[in-house]
Order: sequence, then C-alpha cells, then structure tokens
Amino acid sequence: VQLQASGGGLVQAGGSLRLSCAASGRPFGNYAMAWFRQAPGKEREFVAAISRSGGSAYYADSVNGRFTISRDDAKNMVYLQMNSLKPEDTAVYHCAADRNYPKVSGEPDYWGQGTQVTVSS
Repeated sequence: VQLQASGGGLVQAGGSLRLSCAASGRPFGNYAMAWFRQAPGKEREFVAAISRSGGSAYYADSVNGRFTISRDDAKNMVYLQMNSLKPEDTAVYHCAADRNYPKVSGEPDYWGQGTQVTVSS
C-alpha cells in the first residue's frame, strides 16, 4: 500500500484543518488505518485509528473530542478532521495502514509521507 498525506498547513490556535490520506496498491479494505504525528525532537505519537469496517475509532487522550478520523473505501481515502487546534498539535502528520486495530505503537505495515501542521499561538 502506498500512502500520501496532504492537507497540512499553518493555522491559528482554535482553528481547524482536515488532513487527507490517499491509498493505492493493495486492497484498501484489508487494512485498519491510523494517523501518527512527530514533532521536532520528540518521539512518534499515535493520534487516531479506524477499523477496517470504519465502525470503530480510537483516539489518543490528547486529541479525543477534538479530532475525528474517517475513511471512504470507495475513494481509498482516510481523513483526519482536526478542530480546536493547539500549538502542541504542531507536528508532521503521517497516515499508516496495518492489519491490526488499533495500531498505537510499533512499526505499521505501511507508512506514508507526512504533511506538516503548524499551529500558531
């Protein structure tokens, strides 16, 4: 599976962004999907995951209630709607595909290029 994230940018605190992840290659429906982020000088952090069916989602405590993950299997797309953004959300965001759900740690089966999100105070 090839993954490409997009939709990042610069936003003020309290604003919103919607990230997209386009998948290609192996059957998209075979994989649970997840978003991770990595800020400079920090370790990779799990953000959110969605099951293969899309019927279940799991969030890190730091984003729960502010972020929403979704998927559109007809378009081979995964989305991350981010609301009420905070400066500490600043990071490079990556999408990932894995046979396990939720994939909150370790190396996922597939890992995509990231998109930069910068939240100014």
